[in-house]
Amino acid sequence: MPTTPDQKLWTRTRQAVHAEVARTAMELFLSRGFEATTIDDIAAAAGISRRSFFRYFGTKEDIVLGDLAAQGELIRKELEARPADEDAWTALLNALRDAPRLGQDDATMLKISKMLYETPSLRARSIEKHLQWQALLTPEIRRRLGVAPDDEDDLRADAIVACMLACLDIAGEAWTRSNGSRSLEELVLSAVAAVRPSAPDPRRS
Repeated sequence: MPTTPDQKLWTRTRQAVHAEVARTAMELFLSRGFEATTIDDIAAAAGISRRSFFRYFGTKEDIVLGDLAAQGELIRKELEARPADEDAWTALLNALRDAPRLGQDDATMLKISKMLYETPSLRARSIEKHLQWQALLTPEIRRRLGVAPDDEDDLRADAIVACMLACLDIAGEAWTRSNGSRSLEELVLSAVAAVRPSAPDPRRS
């Protein structure tokens, strides 16, 4: 059934409110601290009720990490579009690097990253989101390795994706500790080299 003009307007309105609440909440998180900011604080600042807040977000953590789930879909699409002659590791590295970025500028991302690594509940939820990435990315890596979709005994694809995401997390934490002064890409490559010493440099000239 075609979408009516009223439905389109409702969707646009909902998206606009969602974005405004998220923007307001992030400003509070970065100025007051994540744990010091309550849902009531966010609702009051955004001009909505507490009940309305829960129509858009399940938890405070969802506000910070909402883009992470969407980013996983972009990486999956980039991975599936990588050239067929790229091996699994190289295709995954290039997909992580080349997928369109969602979110903030580098300075704001650094503040968010510090908040994430310093807040146990956020760190736990980020790991949960990366498990969703693993479910998204593993099928394509299995295909590149020639693993049958129903082969439960071949764990290579699962191991490669899990290692890559662990390297990404370790590199992100190191980038945060350096206050963004180190290259995140170089940190990721360094971490990958530790678990795959013979890997060729995947960076294109």
